[in-house]
Amino acid sequence: MPWSLALWLAGLAFIVVLSTLFYGHPPLRRSFVTMYQLLVAAGRYLRRYLAGDTLAAGPSELRQAFERLGPTYIKFGQLIASSSGLFPDRYVREFQHCLDRVPPEPWPIVEATLTRTLSVPPRSLFKHIEAAPLASASIAQVYGAVGTNDDGVECDLVIKVQRSNLRQLVAADVGMLGFGADLLQQLPRVRNANPRGVVQQFERNIYEELDFLGEATRMDEFNRIMRELGRSDVCAPRPVHRLSTAEVLVMERLRGIRVDDVAAIRARGISAAEAEAKLIAGMHAWFQCLVRYGFFHGDVHAGNLMLLDDGRIGFLDFGIIGRLSRERRQQVARFILAFPSGDFVGVARTMAEMGAVAAKTTSQDWEAFAHELKDALAPFMRGTLGDIDYAYVLGKMVRVSERHGVQLPDDFILILRQLLYFDRYARLLAPSLNLFADPRLLLTIGSELMQMDS
Repeated sequence: MPWSLALWLAGLAFIVVLSTLFYGHPPLRRSFVTMYQLLVAAGRYLRRYLAGDTLAAGPSELRQAFERLGPTYIKFGQLIASSSGLFPDRYVREFQHCLDRVPPEPWPIVEATLTRTLSVPPRSLFKHIEAAPLASASIAQVYGAVGTNDDGVECDLVIKVQRSNLRQLVAADVGMLGFGADLLQQLPRVRNANPRGVVQQFERNIYEELDFLGEATRMDEFNRIMRELGRSDVCAPRPVHRLSTAEVLVMERLRGIRVDDVAAIRARGISAAEAEAKLIAGMHAWFQCLVRYGFFHGDVHAGNLMLLDDGRIGFLDFGIIGRLSRERRQQVARFILAFPSGDFVGVARTMAEMGAVAAKTTSQDWEAFAHELKDALAPFMRGTLGDIDYAYVLGKMVRVSERHGVQLPDDFILILRQLLYFDRYARLLAPSLNLFADPRLLLTIGSELMQMDS
């Protein structure tokens, strides 16, 4: 056994034991289950490595370990899968499997949760409930139903039911992830990726997702903002408040197709130009929310962004949202607008205002930093997004970060994740679109910034 791997195995055990002692005292049994699964993954990695399978070894074993460890780790795996550019490509590709391989809890367990939290058997509250889930995710399962909304009108509904005993499990797992992130933060080549910030943001997001009453309020807020903006083309589901609790969320059912299902979009006769226009409309609404209201959907993966049968754009799942101060909104807007003008000194100064990098002392220092940023990020300013070699760009940005101590704040990391989602949809639906230089989106951001500055 290679000494490096032996040290890794010992380190895994050390992390789990120390996290048990210092990070929220997760149950000892959960600590040992986690240690066991990580050691199983390490053993499988060793066998593949010694067999010469050095390229594929690693991501697959870690992904399978995450799936065996359950909801918290599956959710973290989904973050990796949805963050191309922030994690190595081979891990991003492997963790794509976490997006659609979450087995559902048996219906009797779900029914027991519904009965406990609603105080009565669910069959007495709904005219019909589909026993097979429409979707099964790491946090909850979703079931189709027929019932009445808060206005007393019978309609198609969706029931979102939280997995059983989830809060206790999350508390234990987040503690162990936090300890691991703190150790990684000490490594020079990893520090600039801000693993501590990534896990802290993940912790905030997952606890936010566990609050279904808060999610119902956020859906109402989004729909109110769309009404204020005069946008009848964009919506979120309307919650049924009288049937919703901290663990159960009932809402209207929106029917449509995922924004990344190109085959279904084409089968419905939606042209490439129409698909691009709808994508731009959704992104336009998202940026308006962010810049004008400091409120934005923080998890726009393809399952949460739909082209609805009635022609609207539907944003689903408001478990994760971002909120920005007026100052941060101005910084984000200036950061994005500086790109198409080639003002990388402006990009550098805005990064310093955000606290992402230490302010420079001389104009020459600003120019040098700006030149390196321009060299690394220039591919985003020319051609189409489909032509970008993300591994090459990421490598350059890592080197720039190391030289200048770049460490992006948590809220900006959340925004970047959503831009990466939108980038993926643009490559699928509108390969000629470059969202970083598209005049329609830049005009939206610019006009909102002018209103804030006036």
